[in-house]
Order: sequence, then C-alpha cells, then structure tokens
Amino acid sequence: MEGYHTFGQENTLWQKHILIVEDDKDIREGIEIYLRNQGYVVFQAADGIEGLNVIEKEEIHLAIVDIMMPRMDGVTMLMKMREKGYDFPVIMLSAKSEEVDKIMGLNMGADDYVTKPFTTMELLARVNSHLRRYGKYLQAVGGRKENDKVHVIGGLELNEETVEVNVDGKPVKMTPLEFKILLLLMKNPGRVFSADEIYERVWNEQAVNTDTIMVHIRKIREKIEINPKEPKYLKVVWGVGYKIEKQ
Repeated sequence: MEGYHTFGQENTLWQKHILIVEDDKDIREGIEIYLRNQGYVVFQAADGIEGLNVIEKEEIHLAIVDIMMPRMDGVTMLMKMREKGYDFPVIMLSAKSEEVDKIMGLNMGADDYVTKPFTTMELLARVNSHLRRYGKYLQAVGGRKENDKVHVIGGLELNEETVEVNVDGKPVKMTPLEFKILLLLMKNPGRVFSADEIYERVWNEQAVNTDTIMVHIRKIREKIEINPKEPKYLKVVWGVGYKIEKQ
C-alpha cells in the first residue's frame, strides 16, 4: 500500500512527486512547467496505460488525470489504481460535456475534478490542498515515519534497528549486503528496481558489474521463499529488474 510514503511534517521540505496523465501534450507540458516552478517533481503519461506504468515504477503523491484518453481512459486507470491499493489523491480533468464520467470518477475514488478550460492558479490551489490533506492522513493512519524501522510484507518482516529478518515468525540469517538489498526493496513494495539502481543505492557508487546483484537476489530468495522457483515475495520482472511483491 502507499502508506509507505515518507511524507509528513517531519519531512516538509521533501519534494512531492506529481503524475500528469493527459493525451494533449501541450496541456501536459503546460501543467508541468507550473508545477516544477512550485518545486514539485513531475512525471508525464499520455494515457492510462502509461500512467499505471509510471505508478508501478515511481513513488507518486498525487495524480492529475484526464478522463477522455485513447487506449485507457482516466476512469479505468483510476479503478485499476484503487484496486491495487494506491491511495494517493487523484484530481480528474474533464470537459463540461463529461458530467456522467465525472460522477463515475468520483464514485471510483477520485478526490476532486477540475473542468476544462481551467486556470493554472485554480489547479495549483487544488494540488496544494490535497497534498496537505494527504500528508495529515498518512500521519493519522500511522503512515511510514522516519522512526518506523519495522517493515512487514505478508509473513516477511525486517527490522532495521535490530538488523533482523523473520519469515512466518522464524529468524533468517542475512549477510549485510543481502540485508541492505532486501531493505531497499521492502521500503518500496511493488516498485521495480534495475540491477544498476540496486547496486548504486546499496554500494553507494556507480554500477560497474551488476552480475553480483543476481547472485545476491538468488541467495535472498533461497532464504525467504518457501519455494524459490515459485517466489511469493521477491519477483523478477524480466528485462527490467527486481521487486518485492505487494501482499
């Protein structure tokens, strides 16, 4: 779930990530310019399929999603997002003629909508308001704070303070590098990390030889999976990288 966001009053200067899903390139880029000027990190997608791909790979704190788009419309994308447990705010963009779609979007879990044409100041005000509320919500429900050192995914539990890993209540011995790799993946459930990115984050240096990552992943899998050939937690996304599956 997205309760893993490090987002709250103890982190007010941390940059928030916003996803714009809109098939009109000019509108996308126009919104991005204003958001970047406000200090936000911005990701773009041209339709719902691209939008879902971005969400799987990046930590997103708010999405601005157009209703009418080719391949996958905004309402369908929203429905799939909520089904997968992503709970960050979504502001829908709609034309005045899309009243039925607008209502459907709100029923499917949209937090707000802005009717085209809209002013940039209006959209920015909505964005800022929803991000403030989302930060308070995460704190209220016990969203991940900086001092939360225990990460639990299904029967897999990792404790940063005691440097311990348990699977279904049974302790598992990890080497320091295996622990760091597993910690990175468990802090970002569902996100796919390439071998290069894992190497650079764990070793704190530019990736040179990532073959070692494959070896460490195999060893971690042997320790945390009941059947390493059919893993429940540590999955390979062929040609992309590795992830800890959301439970």
